[in-house]
Amino acid sequence: MTKLLDITRDHCPMTFVKVKLELSKLASGDILEVVLTGKEPLTNVPRSAAEEGHEIISISDESERHRIKIRKK
Repeated sequence: MTKLLDITRDHCPMTFVKVKLELSKLASGDILEVVLTGKEPLTNVPRSAAEEGHEIISISDESERHRIKIRKK
């Protein structure tokens, strides 16, 4: 299952808080696709997710927005 989470209106540290809450609702192996903006969330969200043991599948740049795909551990 893939779930989409748009955090483009949020700022750190709330960006990873929302990602963490959404990941907690998913089953192991499910994918969370996160849409975000800004340099700080682009650095912090994948780093924090990886530190918790989740797999960063991809990070893509769509001009002003970025997409990060995370597979739940």
